[in-house]
Formats: sequence, C-alpha cells, structure tokens
Amino acid sequence: MSGCYGIRNANGGGDIEEIPARRPNPSDIALPAGYKIEAVATNLTFPSAIAFDDSGTPYVVESGYSYGEEWTEPRLLRIEPDGRKVTVATGGKNGPWNGVTFHQGSFYISEGGVLEGGKILRVNPGGQITTMISGLPSYGDHHTNGPVVRDGYVYFGQGTATNSGVVGKDNLEFGWLKRKPDFHDIPCQDVTLNGRDYKTDNVLTDDPDDKARTGPYLPFNTPAKKNQVISGQLPCSGAIMRIPVSGGPAELVAWGLRNPYGMAYSPDGRLFITENAYDVRGSRPVWGTGDVLWEIKPGTWYGWPDYSAGRPVDSKGFKVPGEGKPKPVLAKYPNDPPKPTAVLGVHSSSNGFDFARSTSFGEQGEAFIAQFGDMAPNVGKVLSPVGYKIVKVNTTNGVVTDFAVNKGKKNGPASWLKSGGFERPNAVQFSPDGNTLYVVDFGIMQVTKEKTHPVEGTGVLWKITKGGN
Repeated sequence: MSGCYGIRNANGGGDIEEIPARRPNPSDIALPAGYKIEAVATNLTFPSAIAFDDSGTPYVVESGYSYGEEWTEPRLLRIEPDGRKVTVATGGKNGPWNGVTFHQGSFYISEGGVLEGGKILRVNPGGQITTMISGLPSYGDHHTNGPVVRDGYVYFGQGTATNSGVVGKDNLEFGWLKRKPDFHDIPCQDVTLNGRDYKTDNVLTDDPDDKARTGPYLPFNTPAKKNQVISGQLPCSGAIMRIPVSGGPAELVAWGLRNPYGMAYSPDGRLFITENAYDVRGSRPVWGTGDVLWEIKPGTWYGWPDYSAGRPVDSKGFKVPGEGKPKPVLAKYPNDPPKPTAVLGVHSSSNGFDFARSTSFGEQGEAFIAQFGDMAPNVGKVLSPVGYKIVKVNTTNGVVTDFAVNKGKKNGPASWLKSGGFERPNAVQFSPDGNTLYVVDFGIMQVTKEKTHPVEGTGVLWKITKGGN
C-alpha cells in the first residue's frame, strides 16, 4: 500500500496552472433543500473573520498577511447593505489579523504577529486601536487566533512555532527561521525531554557538509539531553489563554494544541476550538492526522507534540509511507489526553466555526465549520482536494456532515473546478438573530512545489438563509 501511495501523483486543490478571474456564482454551490446562498461583498483581500455590532451590521477583517510571505494592509471593514466596504481601522505590517469579535461597544482582534509578536487589540467604533497584550510567541508557523469574550475575559488561541515541536529546514521555507534563528516552541508548564533530537542540513550556513542537531522546544541546532527539563512560561505556544477585558497578563486555560484556530461557545456555555493537525513535513513529519474539534476543559494538556486526537503519534496509521513512524519526544506527560469531540478531514484546514441556535435556520446545537482546504504539496501529499466547504458536526456523537459544498463530480475549490463557488472558506458566523449564516471566503490561493501565491482581491463574503428570507 505504501508503494502504491508513493507512485500516485499529488493532487491538491491549490495546484492550478493558471489563476482565473473570480466570478462568484451561488448556483455553483450545493445546499440542503430549503436553503439559499448569495454573495454579499466581493473583491476582498485575504478576509479572515466576521463579527456583528449591536445593530447587526457585519464587519469583516482582512488579514494583511498570508502564507507565501504576502503582505497587505490589515483592515477592519464595515459591510454596507449594498456590499460597499467602509474602512473602520487599519493595522501595520504585523499580520495576520486572524479573528474578530464584538463585545460591549468594541471590537477585539487577534493580530498574528509574524514580525513583532502576537497581540490582542481592542478597536472602538471610531477606529482607535488599543493594544491589550503584546509579545505573544507568534513569529513561527502558526499565529495568534480567536478571540472570544466571556465572563469578563478575552480568550484566544496561540499556535505553535513548528509542525511537531522541532525547528527544521521547513521553517526556513516558511520564511521565519532566518528572521528569528533562536525562536522555538515554548511550553506552558515544565516538560521533560527523553533526549531524542533530529539531524538535518544546517540551513543557516552555506556549507553543504554542515549538519545541525535539534531537539524539541529548543532553538535550531541545539541538541536535546536525556531528562532535560524545559521550563514552562507564559505566554506560551500551542495553548488557549485569556486576559481580563480590563487588561492584564496572560492566564493559561489549556495547552498541548498544535494550532488552535477557531473558537466558539456552544449554546449551553461550553468552549470549543478547532485544531489544525500535523503536516507531513520537517524533521519530524506525522502522516494521516485529521483536524480536530475539541471541547476545552481548563487545566488540560491535549497531547501535542506526542499525540494527535488523543492517540500517540507512534500509533498505527501515523507512519509516513516509505519512512519510519514518528517517535515521542517527551519523557512524561501532564495527563492522559482527552478524546476529541470530532475528527475532521486530513489537511482540511478546519478553521473558524459557530453554533446554530435558531429554530428558523434549523440544525440547532450543530457546529458549522469552515474548511479552508489543503495546502498540498507543502503540507504533504493528498490524492484529491480536501476541504473547501462548510461542514456541520453533531457534538454529541461526533458525526460530520457536508452542509455547503461546490457542485461537481469531484470536490475542490472553484478555481480548480473552473466554477464560481467557494474558494477557501476560512470562517463562518451566524447573525445575532441566528437566522443567517455568513461565510468568509479567503479567495484564490495557488499552491505548487515552487510557490504559495494568494491572490489579492478575490475574497468573498457569502450568506446562507433558509426559506428565501
């Protein structure tokens, strides 16, 4: 089976030869009977999230940064009824702005922090920006995400610096290793290493014979020692943290999460997050790991970098075809990781989500999740496109069902299918009355072995209603 897999060509949804013009066409998207979809705003650049003010007016965040090292201006935009976009606030060159929420007259935005470190920003309706916390460890592969506000606290996610705990040549390809050669993952509590490290070319020198040995939670070319203790600190990477709405230092909620991206409270008051799982890349690749929907229990370690969805990475099924299976790097664990609420598609990039709560829309209590879609071949091989749609999850039994998906004999983004449907859904949010589901579509992203090229001005805001309302 490994041999058959090895000779098959990769076939990711972003692997397109020519970039087409974006012409949104709602009729190219399949929905359950009784629902309809329409484009609300077009020509957005790298949109990432949506929120609503007290009057129900939608506001969209344009991220200002995308993988592929593409920089634009991050913006908070008010979307008028006729689709016009009015700029409320702009940021500097420290994106991506990954998420936004509205609470008691202010917007709260997660600033990814590629160059200066992550931040949580508060923006008043006049566009004045206040930094609530800065210096979050966001210089690496994954950034600051969220936020949501609950019970006087701003909750946010912080992604990890690396794919699976070890800095390697893949991080040079991501663009940050030369900028921050000493950066690495930071545990939230003390961890004990088992002494395993990884040998690679020293990509920070020009000598092809120079080799580097790197251990987990350590800078590049720093080997691990057996029973070495890496001290925990806050803020940390791979975690859910919170700060008071009035401001203050970061507090730990949960950790051991690779890239906690989407975040929402269920109708009964439980906190859930989506986690983007491991890629098949770097010094310690892990194969076949689906993205995860977790219920977050305070004080819990969720398994990264030695578990995926509650299973050890050296379990059957995580071995890279044709290579050895990944080995654990920690000598002991804070707790046994819990079981996930649901496991989603491998490389689906299951990102922003929200819960249905209106009888008019239906599907009450279901979690609706935007799947950005694979970034193969950079994340590993896929035999056909994965994601590029909206799924819903029953959080009681973990069953995942397609809700809104591009029409066609195969699944994929509109540019790959040569249609006018979804490109890369990145977030969903129900309107305050719960009757309308808004979908933030990031736009076209070309991903080949040579480059990752996101296309400006191709983002779309869609809305889905039931019964023609």
